[in-house]
Amino acid sequence: MHEQETTMSRIQVEEGQLLWTPPPEKVQASAMQAFIDWLGETEGLRIEGYAALWQWSVDAPEAFWAAVWDYCQVRASRLYDRIMQVPDRDMVGTRWFCGAHLNYAENVLRANGDPPAPAVLHLTEIRELSTLSHGELFRQVRVLATQLRALGIQPGDRVVSYLPNLAETVVAMLATMAVGAVWAAAAPEFGVNTVIDRFAQIEPVLLLVADGYAFGGKRFERAEEARQIVAALPTVRHVVGVAYLQPEVPFQPQVPEGVTVHAWDVLLAGPDVGAEQFHFAQVESSHPLWILFSSGTTGLPKAILHGHGGMLLEHLKLFRLHFGTGPQSIWFFHTTAGWMMWNTLVASLLGGGAAVFYDGSPVWPGPDRLWQIAADTGATIFGASPTFVQIMEKTGLVPAQRFDLEALEMIVVTGAPCQPETFEWFYRCVKPELWVTSQSGGTEIASGFVGCSPFLPVHAGEIQCRMLGMNVQSWSDEGTVLHDEVGELVVTAPFPSMPLQFWDDPGSQRYRDTYFDTFPGVWRHGDFIRINARGGCYIYGRSDATLNRHGVRIGSAEIYRTVEKIEGVLDSLVVCLELPDGGFYMPLFVQLRAGVELDAALRREIEQRLRLDASPRHVPDSIDAVPAIPYTLTGKKMEVPVRRLLLGAQLAEVAKPDAMANPDAMDWYVEFARRI
Repeated sequence: MHEQETTMSRIQVEEGQLLWTPPPEKVQASAMQAFIDWLGETEGLRIEGYAALWQWSVDAPEAFWAAVWDYCQVRASRLYDRIMQVPDRDMVGTRWFCGAHLNYAENVLRANGDPPAPAVLHLTEIRELSTLSHGELFRQVRVLATQLRALGIQPGDRVVSYLPNLAETVVAMLATMAVGAVWAAAAPEFGVNTVIDRFAQIEPVLLLVADGYAFGGKRFERAEEARQIVAALPTVRHVVGVAYLQPEVPFQPQVPEGVTVHAWDVLLAGPDVGAEQFHFAQVESSHPLWILFSSGTTGLPKAILHGHGGMLLEHLKLFRLHFGTGPQSIWFFHTTAGWMMWNTLVASLLGGGAAVFYDGSPVWPGPDRLWQIAADTGATIFGASPTFVQIMEKTGLVPAQRFDLEALEMIVVTGAPCQPETFEWFYRCVKPELWVTSQSGGTEIASGFVGCSPFLPVHAGEIQCRMLGMNVQSWSDEGTVLHDEVGELVVTAPFPSMPLQFWDDPGSQRYRDTYFDTFPGVWRHGDFIRINARGGCYIYGRSDATLNRHGVRIGSAEIYRTVEKIEGVLDSLVVCLELPDGGFYMPLFVQLRAGVELDAALRREIEQRLRLDASPRHVPDSIDAVPAIPYTLTGKKMEVPVRRLLLGAQLAEVAKPDAMANPDAMDWYVEFARRI
């Protein structure tokens, strides 16, 4: 633990400034180097460095993914006939590991973790830290999976969860996948309509629901919400009640006639057939694994379907090679069970180590809550968002001075574009020898397009590399490759974690319209990216919220970085509107600290800082103080809904209150839209 005094004023850091270089011994001991050595021994390949490894992975994708399969020793009852089948040279409809029969959950549970070793470390605001060993996790999954089969749950049936981030939720997800059923989840803080919008699309047969959840020192009952949700889902035949708030009282939600309610504890008291006798459903590689949902702020959420084989190989690559996750690793990422990061937290168990699942506020009873958990659990990998770091800076917290973080080796920052100062804060206030990384991907792929490599140094604000097997490029509007220039993030070749399809999307038309409408046959993700000469990547926010100033496109993240460094500014949001005369109007909205006024001096400071730190094009046409910045439930700034609102759309058309973290925040913008 570091005892020295550390100043908390934000230090100006140059974008791309070198902050850390991996020691040579760590590079040589990395899992990625072991993979390269294995390729040399088994395939006769001579590969030097990450750039060469990435190039080979995108030039020879079938050979690369076959190597990942063999190196990670995928457990399958039938080997694939073909690595990749691309219909008519079209990315949509590509199938991976054709002919293979396997099960994602089997590979998670039979990774390489010793049975007595910890697998799931779990706690909540009202539960103390507890542990499930690898052996006990597997036992509970076997028992629940056996019970699901007894209830008639078949491969392909949808099982949905309205549970907090509990150990029970992990067990339920793995048991669902073990029997070949399809998992989908919504966090219990989601409102009734938001949940129904998601679950009604996929016609589930079983719902898991808790009696409530705890957050910020308060308890929120969910019995009435459970009743309404079940009543709106006519395909549900079984409801499993989890007594969380009141564990001594069985949770029996009210259900329509014909629906059977089961108590979680009763199901878990069922028979265990044993590890050798238990049968994981052996499904085809493209058999549905889980359904993830888009935010749904502006319409019905997209139900995104992923398959067993594609997600398994992508996650093995991600955790075993990029992150180097092994039996000694302990992952901790604060998330709810309704966000794709929760799915990837479970996936970290593929390395044979442990993961920490915490349900509750990240800043209650104090802003140091997550750091206390990281210290108590001995987390080796800690996940955070740029917003979380802003909270730490504003509260003056220096984790290095208060907690024993000796075990901590790596920081994974995701959820929003990352500023150079965010990287610097970790090195100054947490640990100077950390591997600090930023990642960017999405719900659509349940992984990352760009991320980290143990071979590479850390530069401030820079994502280290393009991920293996991901042929990511920056393209102009005309479809030409850009070098060290901001352009559209595209992927020019298929990859295993592409969605199989969207649910109820005949001919995959909505899928095509979402990702392939701009560049036919090429995935356009909707983010701005710049890739520099060394392969480092910068994400500049959503391209569908483009800021066009005098014919030049700029990313909103560039403005946020400057504005949110200004004393007195808590948060900000910027949009750009196309005017009938062909011009543009770019308003900036700022949320200020209590007691701070947006006077002429503060306006001048904002404008001057943007002009000097960015460019004159970054200076907004107007600056307005707002009560709050609107966010989705998954923590994304609602740039597109605000832009549409200001262009004349009605609130009901652009944002659903149940899909927002702070629904009242939009009221101010509605009034502003009337005035402009």
